[in-house]
Amino acid sequence: MSTPAEVDPDDLRYADPANPYLTEPDTDFASVEDLDDADAAAEAELLRAAIREHDYRYYAQNDPLIADRAYDALFARLESLEDAFDLDDADSPTRRVGGGTLEELDTVSHAAPMLSIDQSGEADDVREFDERVRRELNGDGDLEYSCEPKFDGLSVEVVYEDGRYVQAATRGDGREGDDVTEQVRTIGSVPERLAGDPPATLAVRGEVFIPRDAFQAHNRERVEAGKEPFANPRNAAAGTLRQLDIDAVAERPLDCFFYDVLGWELDGDPDARSPPETHLGELDALGSFGLHVNDQAELAEDIEDAIDYRDRLLEARSDLNYEIDGVVIKVNDRARREELGTKSRSYRWAFAYKFPARHEVTTVEDIVVQVGRTGRLTPVALLDPVDVGGVTVSRATLHNPDEIASLGVGVGDEVRVKRAGDVIPQVASVVEHGGEGTFAFPEECPACGSDVERDGPLAFCPNGLACPAQAERAVVHYASRGGLDIEGLGEESVEQLRETGLVETIPDLYRLPDRREELAELEGWGETSAENLIREVEASTEPELADFLAALGIHEVGEATARSLARHFRTFEAVRNATEAELREVDDIGETVARTVRDFFETEQNARVIDDLLEYVDPRSDDTETGDALEGLTFVFTGSLSTARSEAQDLVEAHGASATSSVSGNTDYLVVGERPGASKRADAEANDVPKIDEDEFATLLADHGIEWPPGDEE
Repeated sequence: MSTPAEVDPDDLRYADPANPYLTEPDTDFASVEDLDDADAAAEAELLRAAIREHDYRYYAQNDPLIADRAYDALFARLESLEDAFDLDDADSPTRRVGGGTLEELDTVSHAAPMLSIDQSGEADDVREFDERVRRELNGDGDLEYSCEPKFDGLSVEVVYEDGRYVQAATRGDGREGDDVTEQVRTIGSVPERLAGDPPATLAVRGEVFIPRDAFQAHNRERVEAGKEPFANPRNAAAGTLRQLDIDAVAERPLDCFFYDVLGWELDGDPDARSPPETHLGELDALGSFGLHVNDQAELAEDIEDAIDYRDRLLEARSDLNYEIDGVVIKVNDRARREELGTKSRSYRWAFAYKFPARHEVTTVEDIVVQVGRTGRLTPVALLDPVDVGGVTVSRATLHNPDEIASLGVGVGDEVRVKRAGDVIPQVASVVEHGGEGTFAFPEECPACGSDVERDGPLAFCPNGLACPAQAERAVVHYASRGGLDIEGLGEESVEQLRETGLVETIPDLYRLPDRREELAELEGWGETSAENLIREVEASTEPELADFLAALGIHEVGEATARSLARHFRTFEAVRNATEAELREVDDIGETVARTVRDFFETEQNARVIDDLLEYVDPRSDDTETGDALEGLTFVFTGSLSTARSEAQDLVEAHGASATSSVSGNTDYLVVGERPGASKRADAEANDVPKIDEDEFATLLADHGIEWPPGDEE
């Protein structure tokens, strides 16, 4: 086969130019069943070589030869061949797709200390560094510096032996770190096999990071799934690399730049390539081995050139597809580095000239509409991470469609971000429009496609529990402490159960006993975990009525309102069938809550799910004995009591009193337990509300013929 015209053989690192999978590959493969062992092995070797080359061209050269779809087809073909013919290869590209869960992270020693770098954001400190270096070198000749970006990721050591990937570790304490060999193996820019003529042992330092565009895409997925987005790419990379679930690591869009040599051993081979004499020469060598090297490194003839480099990179910072927080200035000559040596924690030959933090004004990279548990659609701005009051912010709420229209905000706009009440980030104003115009709020639910309904400034999906996004959040809430407190059903486990098709709606939880084998086979579960969950689910089939009502996740119906409904109507069917007028007869339930409850039960999709749920669950009727001994009194509780605070609230409400969450002029008593909150006590003093401790509370109840704690005997 002739060499493709668009491929220069001198540019290739892993594959022969005649490899049919290098350019415009034919992905109409012959059936695996039609191949014999020899043909399969030969094809697999061609595929491995081509995929290594494509990885090198994509990650190290940023110059892909084929489209992503064609690459995916080659990769899938290699996987199918290796699986069908048991073609095991220790450094096959397919090994980076994950595979299992680690028990823990071991600790390994580094080939050479991975020290810190002195740093400052002041140019005068950089000049002092230069003066110190020259002084310690006795002013010996011209002094050149290498300059490169200071990546904002997680530092790792990667070791190759005879050109093959053998180990990776986090920086740790600089002398030893966590073994993350399998995690780093999943990163596409970390080759399993080096190209060219690497030394017998090569230990290199790199920075694991998540590209900015991939970070925003991943955060979008998290927000749409109802999860908190990562604060910044560095946190995302660091958290990912310490995951024990390798499959989860493989799904994250990690990348790695290599920028330093920690060990270069020749093992006595006279023909082996000697280590370069300069740092920039090292970077060239690492690139020739197929390692991903950043293309922004430059040579500075003196320290002023290095300062100019930093200023230029600061201007270009927003155009880079990776986060940097400064530049690193290094003595370029390796021999002079050796002469300068190190301090206890840092290199004497390197200095980081930091950028100022990006404050308040940032760019809207994307706008995502999140579907909440109650169907409310909330627009969220995904931001280029920015420092706001000392906190890195990567997203901000846009509240509702009217807020978007009022701000006139769209993707690409520069915006000013503030933290409302020093807690919730929100877009305060648009500084400069980016050209795409005001974001068009969707007319259909992004999760299920239902027509969006408006209630004043708010937007809702009316599809209820039939909407996938609402259904998943409903399952999480149903199992939470605010619901039926089903242990073992957190957000991650519910997401896993939904992805595998075991649980789509709440009633599916009660069908898990019939699918225990499938449950036990899930990644990270096993028979014990499966049986524990099934036992928890089965124990929730006869819940208290108030708990069941709270677990359904009806908008505006929390635990207190659920208790009021349960006491008033006694049975679930009575609550379900109550009219708006009947609902308004319940204490503390006004017109809005009554209409919300009625709408929830009248929604056809919700009704179907509830009917299905009642096939498994029988809420107990509320038989709480009520009286009017405390009628007209209002209590507020703060701090911890000898039993659950909710029991005290239930008790006083059962005897005619009100239990509210905040102190006002209408409050009769503030009951103060252990470790009380300061704000309620302050409000009590401001409103002349009597403060009583638990003993005084018990005495007050006893005076009205009520026992506290409930069930106590004389």
